[in-house]
Amino acid sequence: MSRALISVSDKTGIIDFARGLVALGFEIVSTGGTARTLQAAGVAVTPVEQVTGFPEILGGRVKTLHPRIHAGILADRRQPEHRQTLAEHGLPAFDLVVVNLYPFAATIARPDVSEDEAIEQIDIGGPALLRAAAKNHASVAVVVSPADYPHVLAELAEAGEIAPATRRRLARQAFAHTAAYDAAIAAYLGRDDPSFPDLLPLALEKVATLRYGENPHQRGAFYRDPEVREASVASARQLGGIELSYTNLLDLDAGLALVAEFAAPACAIIKHTNPCGCGIAPTLAEAYALARDGELPPFNPPGSRFGGVVAFNRPVDRATAELMIAPQSMYHAVIAPDFEPEALALLRNRAGWGADLRILACGPLGPRGHSAAPRGAFDLSRFEARRVAGGWLVQERDLAPLTEETWQTVTQRSPTDAEQADLLFAWQVCKHVKSNAIVLARQGQLIGVGAGQINRVNSVHLALAMAGPRARGAVLASDAFFPFPDGPEAALQAGVAAIVQPGGARRDADVIATCDRYGAAMLFTGRRHFRH
Repeated sequence: MSRALISVSDKTGIIDFARGLVALGFEIVSTGGTARTLQAAGVAVTPVEQVTGFPEILGGRVKTLHPRIHAGILADRRQPEHRQTLAEHGLPAFDLVVVNLYPFAATIARPDVSEDEAIEQIDIGGPALLRAAAKNHASVAVVVSPADYPHVLAELAEAGEIAPATRRRLARQAFAHTAAYDAAIAAYLGRDDPSFPDLLPLALEKVATLRYGENPHQRGAFYRDPEVREASVASARQLGGIELSYTNLLDLDAGLALVAEFAAPACAIIKHTNPCGCGIAPTLAEAYALARDGELPPFNPPGSRFGGVVAFNRPVDRATAELMIAPQSMYHAVIAPDFEPEALALLRNRAGWGADLRILACGPLGPRGHSAAPRGAFDLSRFEARRVAGGWLVQERDLAPLTEETWQTVTQRSPTDAEQADLLFAWQVCKHVKSNAIVLARQGQLIGVGAGQINRVNSVHLALAMAGPRARGAVLASDAFFPFPDGPEAALQAGVAAIVQPGGARRDADVIATCDRYGAAMLFTGRRHFRH
C-alpha cells in the first residue's frame, strides 16, 4: 500500500485531497491538528505517534523528528541496500509528503505580536520533512501548495504514479518554499539592525508571466514581495483591460509613487517612467485636467500623454472618467485607490480603447514604504535593488519627506506665498523625473520637463520648450545643483520667477548672483534627488 504523510498548517482543500488519496489506495499518516481535521471529516488516519511509537512532546515541537519517519522519506528506493535497511528495521516507506509550514509571515504581520509568539511560529519539523522529501524526489513526491492537489490526484489516477518531471518541479517548489520561509525569519530577527546584512536572502512570489520584457525578444515575469503591504502595483486588483506588460508595470509604479507624494487630489500621466503631466487641485477632475494640459499646442492635444499611463491618489469618480474618455485621448493603463461604479463603466466602455484599458485598484495610499520596523532598521520594505553584471546594487528607497522647514532662501528676494507653494510642488515632482531632472510648474501644474539628459542645461532648454510662454512667472526645480549659471540664466531669460535646487556647487555664488540680477528668488534644499 502507498503511504502519504500529511501535516499542514494551511488546510485549504486538504480534506478532499486526502479523500482522493484514500480512494486511490493510500494510507494516510498525519499529525496533531491535521489528523484531527481529517478524522472529523471521516478520513481514515494513522496518527504519527502510532508509527514512531513515541508521543508528541514539548507542545508539539517534537513529533516527526524520528527515524521511523525520516528513514521512510529519505530511503532511495533505487538503492537495494536502502530497501533492505527499511525491511530489516520494519520501517514504513512514504511515497508522498504533503506539508506546509506554520504561518510565520501572517503572525509577524500583526502589529501587536510579541517576539515569543513570533518565535513559536518558526517551524522545525515541517522544513525538515520538506527538505528530506525534496532531496529524495526520485522516490518521493512532495507537495507544499494546495494548488497542486488536483494535478497530483489526476496523475495518480491516470498513471498510478507521479511523473519524474512533476516530482522534480514539486521538489524545486518545496525548496523555494523553505527558502522563502527562512528569508522571512532572517528579516524578522534582523529588524532592529540598521546595517546592511552580509547575506541578503530575497523571497519573491510570481504574480504573472508576462508576454515579454521591454522588447519582444526578452522574456519577462512579475514578482511581488509578500512582506511589503503598502498599496502598490504588486498588490493591486485588475478591474479591466488586457494583460499588463513589463513597461506598463514600470510606468504604473512610477505614477503611483509620484501621486503618493501629495495630500491634495493629484494626477500624474507617465511616459517611459517620467511624468509628462501632473497636477494637484481641490478635485480629482481638476487635477486630471491640469495633468492633461501640461503640454501646449501643437503637442496638446493629444501630445505625449497619448498612450500613456495615468495615476491618481483618490478614487476615480464619474467627472474624472468623463474627462479621461473625451475625444483625442488614449491611455494604456490607469491606477487609483479605487473606482466608482459609474467611472469604471465609462472607462471600460470607451470606444476604441476602453476594452483594452488596464484598470488597477491599489487600495488607499498610505505613507510610502511604511512598515512596523523601527526607525533606522534595515527594513526590507524600504530598500530597492538593481541588477548589475555580477551582482546587485542595494539602497534605501528615496522616501525622505519633502518639507520646507530646512529650505534656505539664498537670494535677495524671497519667494511669494504662491511661488513657495509652486516650488514645493515642483520639487515633489522633480524627485520622480530621471536625472538630470528639471521641472517647471505653475499653479499646481507641471508645464515643463527635462529628463535624462547628459547635460543639465539641455534639460532646462527641453523644459522651457515644453512650457513655451507659460514659463514667464513659473518656478523651476532641479534635482541636483547647477554647476554653472548657464542653466538658471536660460530659465530666467524666459521669465522663470523662482528656483529651488539642492545647492552645494563650487559656483553657487555665481548662480545666486545671476538670480539676483534678474530679481528672481532661489531656495536651497540641502538635499539631492538623483534618479538614474
